Amino acid sequence: MSGTLIDDTLRDELADAACSAGERGIMDRFETGSLGLMPGQKVRARVLSHHPWGVLVEIDGHENAGFSASIDMIAQFSRTTSSHDELLALFPPIGAEVDAVIERIRRWHPPVSVRLSIRPADLESLVRPCGFCGDGVTLSPGGDGLVLDSRSNDGPGSHTIISHRHCLAERLHPQNSGERARALQIGRKD
Repeated sequence: MSGTLIDDTLRDELADAACSAGERGIMDRFETGSLGLMPGQKVRARVLSHHPWGVLVEIDGHENAGFSASIDMIAQFSRTTSSHDELLALFPPIGAEVDAVIERIRRWHPPVSVRLSIRPADLESLVRPCGFCGDGVTLSPGGDGLVLDSRSNDGPGSHTIISHRHCLAERLHPQNSGERARALQIGRKD
């Protein structure tokens, strides 16, 4: 039991410091509130407020995670509507529950920003450009996409890179065959 009290005290002090940092808007070294989310994942969200560009939402199951979640209605629907009034009519009402898919997550600085899409085509199959080759890659289940989060030991924040499985595998060193094989198989059910 030696050292238990010291270990418990240190753990409590670190937890208090992390909580305090979050309250001050400082991104913790290992921000975890948004790590359960990734581009291509379907979610349910509740509309909290309307804004000129779109709506702020709260993602079911992540109500107190400390990140900002939104749907940019102008980016999603301005090309398919003929007037501003027609665009505004597409805004889901405040309090409404909507099906959405995570389009992107930005963890560069606090607060983490989660952008959702409610476009029918994206709900069916979210396709985004591969960070290596630039071609479209399907991030929805059954697609060929990988979501890579790069982090640095120099400080907080991370960057998300979307990739085809084969694009990542081709860029790994040929002698690193185990990692290449895992890049091609991770998450596959067969």
